Amino acid sequence: MRFRMAAARGIGVRAAKAISAVVLGTIASTMMPAQAQAADWCGGGIWVDAMLASHHIHPKQSFEDVNPGLGVECWLNGQWALTAGGFRNSLSHPSWYGGGVWAPEFAHWGFVRLAVMGGLISGYNYGSYGFGHDHSIGPVAAPVVMVTYKHVGMNFILIPPIPSDNLPFTVGFQLKVGF
Repeated sequence: MRFRMAAARGIGVRAAKAISAVVLGTIASTMMPAQAQAADWCGGGIWVDAMLASHHIHPKQSFEDVNPGLGVECWLNGQWALTAGGFRNSLSHPSWYGGGVWAPEFAHWGFVRLAVMGGLISGYNYGSYGFGHDHSIGPVAAPVVMVTYKHVGMNFILIPPIPSDNLPFTVGFQLKVGF
């Protein structure tokens, strides 16, 4: 029994380290535009995101509304992007995320664009839907409203509830700068 628990903890730690390596690798590769390879990958542009805050819709308890963090969006073209980053979540735990963004052209009106983000995120209790030794890594799919003007913008992310942590629907706010 102890061996199984130790092995499960090791798998969770390895999964968290693997996600961290992917996130850091993505950030490092997209932050070096001098390399031709990164320029080819991010032909649609690179945006650095600063996670600022969140607003919890009808919470049943108190959550942290200041959620500092950094991330990056590597736009492969005008509609698809890879995204990764980290922030302090509403439970005051570190969270790491990685995934993709789809922002179709038909959902683009001037400065406003609708998108969908999907991927993996850590730092929450996902119960049976999560993985890792403490089920703290799980899937996320969230609609995003992007407001941009030239090289400055704001993302409004509607994060679905996480019932096992009593988290209600939450709106996340990211300030972003494009390069």
